[in-house]
Amino acid sequence: MKANAQFSTLILAALPELRAFALSLTRDAPRADDLVQETILRAWSHAEQFEMGSNLKAWLFTILRNLFYSEQRRRQREVDDPEGKRAAGLMICPEQQSHLEFEDFWHALGNLAPLHREALILVGAQGLSYEEAAAVCGVAIGTIKSRVNRARTHLMTLLQIEAGHEFGPDDILKAVIGLDRPDAGND
Repeated sequence: MKANAQFSTLILAALPELRAFALSLTRDAPRADDLVQETILRAWSHAEQFEMGSNLKAWLFTILRNLFYSEQRRRQREVDDPEGKRAAGLMICPEQQSHLEFEDFWHALGNLAPLHREALILVGAQGLSYEEAAAVCGVAIGTIKSRVNRARTHLMTLLQIEAGHEFGPDDILKAVIGLDRPDAGND
């Protein structure tokens, strides 16, 4: 397929979800923006490989995911701030309870293994089906279900919550954790 206006429109429509996925993986806005930009450049340069009618969002998420893990391998030799001491010195303490809950959630999400965090974000926050998430990650559906369940269980343990009403009113965060479903924890 040649790059055209329809392809451009589809890519533009996917940008917010790509950025959210990149941000959940990197936990760093500038790095997430760079990752999205590189994803779009790769997609555009390989537009002929995309078949109209197939799932563009899954294709773009796969490109983004592959770029993220390639970058992770390159960064293994870099010095990092694992305890967050430098980052903590730059933080401003939040004033509202919902912001505190979000910060707790964000921190707990960052403590998940990248494979579990990625599966949880794809299914819980991005709304992909288990089948689509499995295709993006290149694994079996059962593996995705297992990763999502383990991620939700670990996240709830880290956040010390047992029921949705303990976490506050944020429907998106509840969806990620799986508290908005009657079968939560049974994936």
